[in-house]
Amino acid sequence: MNFLTIGHRGVMGVEPENTLRSFVAAQQAGLDLIELDLHLSKDGALVVMHDAEVDRTTDGTGPIAEKTLEELRTLDAGRGERVPVFEEVLDAVKTPLQAEIKDVAAARALAEVMQRRDLVSRVEVSSFHDEAVAEIARLVPGVRTALIASRYGPDVVERAQEAGAATLCLNIRRLTLEVVEQARKADLRVIGWVVNTQDQLRLVRALQLDGATTDYPEIKRTARFTA
Repeated sequence: MNFLTIGHRGVMGVEPENTLRSFVAAQQAGLDLIELDLHLSKDGALVVMHDAEVDRTTDGTGPIAEKTLEELRTLDAGRGERVPVFEEVLDAVKTPLQAEIKDVAAARALAEVMQRRDLVSRVEVSSFHDEAVAEIARLVPGVRTALIASRYGPDVVERAQEAGAATLCLNIRRLTLEVVEQARKADLRVIGWVVNTQDQLRLVRALQLDGATTDYPEIKRTARFTA
């Protein structure tokens, strides 16, 4: 199987994260998959942003959940970019997407879009939350899902199995050969994040992971030559 390179919030190392500009740049760089984050606005729009608040990545303040889409549209998300909604990303790029959801409510909203636009083959859904993974799997038959973990032990493999995830997206700073071997026995794909240096790339290739999530498009070029 080919080694996948996944653009983290687009190519957030060089463009404003989770913006159409960043996603288009990731596609132009030839990344295999584009990762993005989804939250629900006050009026139920699937807003593309990592944090629950707008403060870090825009010129606004306050929680996304307390703002309407119209209010969010007035914010500058970096270099003049506007905060996109999920449907706009679908129209802006053709690259397959990995959509991270933060809770069960977002899972239900995403399920509606996936069914309406027939996205099972194009969108993989990921989450740190087991219940959100299980909910999207229940609502969208055949959807590919991934469990993300930052602080974890070998039990993360069992958690993924119970949630019905086919992939583990794991923080490489805690990654061990034991966890990788247990994931393999369970027939799970393993993606490492965040891989931004050659040393980190060599580590994930040495552990024979299935792919790497990166902030930088250069990883796509060098990954082919790193054993």
